[in-house]
Amino acid sequence: MAHNLIQIIPITSSSNIKRLHGLDHLRAAAIVLVLLFHYEFYYGVPEWLETFSRFGWSGVDLFFVLSGYLIADKLFRELNARGRINFKGFYLNRFLRIIPAYVAVVALYFYFPNLQEGRGLQPLWKFLTFTQNISIDIFKNTFSHAWSLCVEEHFYLLLPILLYFIFSKKMTHRAIYFFIAFAVLGVLIRYSIWEAFVAPAYGRTGIGIAIKNIYYPTYARLDGLLVGVAIASIFRYSLSLKEKIVKHGNMLLALSLILLLAAYFLFDGSIVSIEFTSWPVALFGFPLVSVAYGFMVIAAISPNCILSKYKFRPTAILATLAYSIYLSHKITNHLINTQLKYVLELESYQVFPVCLFAAILGALILHLFVEKPFLILRNNFNRNIWIQKY
Repeated sequence: MAHNLIQIIPITSSSNIKRLHGLDHLRAAAIVLVLLFHYEFYYGVPEWLETFSRFGWSGVDLFFVLSGYLIADKLFRELNARGRINFKGFYLNRFLRIIPAYVAVVALYFYFPNLQEGRGLQPLWKFLTFTQNISIDIFKNTFSHAWSLCVEEHFYLLLPILLYFIFSKKMTHRAIYFFIAFAVLGVLIRYSIWEAFVAPAYGRTGIGIAIKNIYYPTYARLDGLLVGVAIASIFRYSLSLKEKIVKHGNMLLALSLILLLAAYFLFDGSIVSIEFTSWPVALFGFPLVSVAYGFMVIAAISPNCILSKYKFRPTAILATLAYSIYLSHKITNHLINTQLKYVLELESYQVFPVCLFAAILGALILHLFVEKPFLILRNNFNRNIWIQKY
């Protein structure tokens, strides 16, 4: 059955650029981390997985670095080739990529309350305007993981404008300094928030305040995206540095793992630990994770790195389904843990693997019937002269 499932899942690419196997491995790793973290948070994972699941929240940061790199690289290529950005094409492509599957899942949550895994939903207008992550009500935590989509949508809105400004002023070779400045600004913002809201409530009561004001808001979570943009900038405009870097892909992979281990101990594994309320973690924890994943992304696109040398179909499938899995996995987890495990008379040790399979199956349905048709529509648009291919 698993073999048949693999056969019907197409390995698609939204670009005419050669598919990078290393990035597929990272996308797969990111979605697995997110799956483990959310499952552990709501239901608990097998003991042997607890170490990994506690740090699973960082999978979102890996997605941020990947998005920052891929989107910025495509925009840089267009600027170099045409001297301008087709804003209409860019935003239409992002709309067709993100919105249809997202709206489908939002509709499921609002029309079928039994699917809600948490204690309530944010107002519908927050989901439709991608402002859910601003002044979020952490007690209404159904579909709360959509906060990261809010961050990415804000990023997609602003990045083309910023890059066009930098290019029009002929400052592309200094672009990286803009992104470093934004990263420093993020640290300063987090410090201001920590001093005003988290420090006075240090301790267990401060965890919820830190999550609400430091973990979720866009202005405090741009580190990963900016690291990705910085990588794209170096690879596009600092070719001599790029040539030196890509020769050491495996070394960079090892360095990234060392930094992630340091980040794990800094956070005590999880964002819901007491350590998250301390100022070193609140200020420098996310930059450390982002830089670590940044080295991992560079390694993955380095020709001599083990990540880029080998193709592995399961990770390519997970990469293709990653967005649909991200959107829908809490629904399938909730259905099985609250209803189907009793109907199917599952033993406790059987529930977790069944949930993993159901997450992939549910994502496959969402991908085939919602996500993929709009990706095909997007690709058809991209064949026309008036839209650039993204």
